[in-house]
Amino acid sequence: MPNSDCCHGSGHESCPPAHPATLADIACRLAGHMPEHPAMPGLNHASVALVLREGDGGPEVLFIERASRPGDPWSGDLGFPGGKVEVGDCGPREAAERESREELDLDLGQARYIGRLADVVGAHLPVRVSCFVYGVGSIGLFSFSDEVRDAFWVPLAELVAPTRHIMAPVRFGADTFERPSIRLPAAGKPVLWGITYRLVMQFLDAVGISPPAPPRL
Repeated sequence: MPNSDCCHGSGHESCPPAHPATLADIACRLAGHMPEHPAMPGLNHASVALVLREGDGGPEVLFIERASRPGDPWSGDLGFPGGKVEVGDCGPREAAERESREELDLDLGQARYIGRLADVVGAHLPVRVSCFVYGVGSIGLFSFSDEVRDAFWVPLAELVAPTRHIMAPVRFGADTFERPSIRLPAAGKPVLWGITYRLVMQFLDAVGISPPAPPRL
């Protein structure tokens, strides 16, 4: 089981509120979220970590801004810590934890493992991305690798604010598209879109939150 203190296992504890207010609420919701992960031959496998902490106004989600790097298809984008599943990894979860150490000096081996989302397949690249959810307590400053420009926390409440869900022009390679996006409350950052946007939306649905649909321009 993803956690040991969920309301579903006790028979006498109350269930979480309609909208999760704490990490414990989120853990209860994700304990029953058991997506299948079928084999997807021919796709590169990557893995990321969706990291949560308790903030002053409720749970917060960790995002990174990737450094601008020639040849990196996600150069300069917002996302979660993570990367390619390597031959030496025991599996995608270990890859997410290894990448978090390498990119941020964040040891998720000491964190609370909460659960896993359904894998997402890239729309523009032959990649399959696995996402694992963790809860952390107080942690120190991050130490960035050369693949990361910045890292910051966003309140869960901001991710469902209607005014933050927009259709925005985004660039991938030489092409520009208009895609559903979230304008995060972080000055000077690009919009959140693509695979990470899809994972965020899946996570919100899994914990019982229905975010607004982006407007059509």
